[in-house]
Amino acid sequence: MKISTRGRYALRLMLDLALNDSGTPLRIKQIAQRQDISDKYLEQIVSILNKARYVQSIRGPQGGYLLTKKPEEYTVGMILRLTEGSLAPVDCVEAEFPSCEKMEDCVTSIVWKKMNDAINDVIDNITLADLMAWQIEKNGGYSI
Repeated sequence: MKISTRGRYALRLMLDLALNDSGTPLRIKQIAQRQDISDKYLEQIVSILNKARYVQSIRGPQGGYLLTKKPEEYTVGMILRLTEGSLAPVDCVEAEFPSCEKMEDCVTSIVWKKMNDAINDVIDNITLADLMAWQIEKNGGYSI
């Protein structure tokens, strides 16, 4: 499994919004510059986040984007699944649609299930607030 730039940049975008939240909307150009990401690409990503109501779009000259929830209410898993889709290492361990007829007899499915459980355990137990704290700690008390 490999996380695409869309998933990685969505996480960075959400983290930037959280770290730089002053109550006023942040513009994509500002975030793109801070994150060294194309503003056109970030616009595509923020559109996905906006449709899912993870961010709120404010129109007008003072417009931009704000988080709709508190940082502790977003998990890394929520953001990655929204932008990446399933994070299961193989189709047969998809929670919703186990697709393999050999699932009952296949011993390798145990490996895939354990991998899937480990991935989910990590990404579903790290919040945006955790990332904020780690970022501030890493930068000696300063946010990005």
